[in-house]
Amino acid sequence: MYENIALTETTFYILLALYRPNHGYGIMLKAEEMSHGRVRLAAGTLYGALNSLVDKKWIEQLPVESGSRKKEYQLTDLGLDILANEIERLRELVENGDAVLEGER
Repeated sequence: MYENIALTETTFYILLALYRPNHGYGIMLKAEEMSHGRVRLAAGTLYGALNSLVDKKWIEQLPVESGSRKKEYQLTDLGLDILANEIERLRELVENGDAVLEGER
């Protein structure tokens, strides 16, 4: 069902960061940490991506506590399926790459 979806690295790390509910700054920190500093999300990029992912129903915004400005998000079941499919797709790429390179050595 999701075979033709290839996530960008940014989207992949945002979804991973939302495996547990998280807020914007937490997502930025988690993505940078998991990618060993390779993925650094600017606020504008992050919030544009979050809005797009909400529109696609891959993530959802949690209810905001009274008096708080902090928005938290979490993966939906669809988002979890998309993420799991991407991990399988990436695993296949690595296996194929390893098989070719091992044949060359």
